[in-house]
Amino acid sequence: MLSNTSRYAIRAVIFLEIYASPEKKIGIREISGELGIPMPFLGKILQTLAKKKVLESTKGPNGGFALKKPAIDISVMEIVEIIDGADSFNQCVIRTTPCSNKSPCILHDKIAPYRNGIRSIYLTESIADLASEYRKGNERIRI
Repeated sequence: MLSNTSRYAIRAVIFLEIYASPEKKIGIREISGELGIPMPFLGKILQTLAKKKVLESTKGPNGGFALKKPAIDISVMEIVEIIDGADSFNQCVIRTTPCSNKSPCILHDKIAPYRNGIRSIYLTESIADLASEYRKGNERIRI
């Protein structure tokens, strides 16, 4: 359900929560190398998040990125909505137009409970929660 761009964005924000601080910003080259995300693509993602006030960006020799607000205040859904758009959970898997309860596609009623469950998880899980699991050694993805 998530685009690669959203997955990259979530991983980058988790990385910044763990390794960056307002005093120690991390450059795009380091983030790209550590996460295995192409630098030009990552640059666009990080600039988008900076424009939406999730990250702060500083230019220059000591420049880089850090979180602009506490990780506990950044939900996974916020990142997904910034990157994929607010309607990302309303897109029909069959039609090019949205389907709904009033005008469902043939899969709508089967997918809706799962879509709503995932939406609920993304709304309640914060970047701090995910970073905490990583710090405990419970992560299952390569950060």
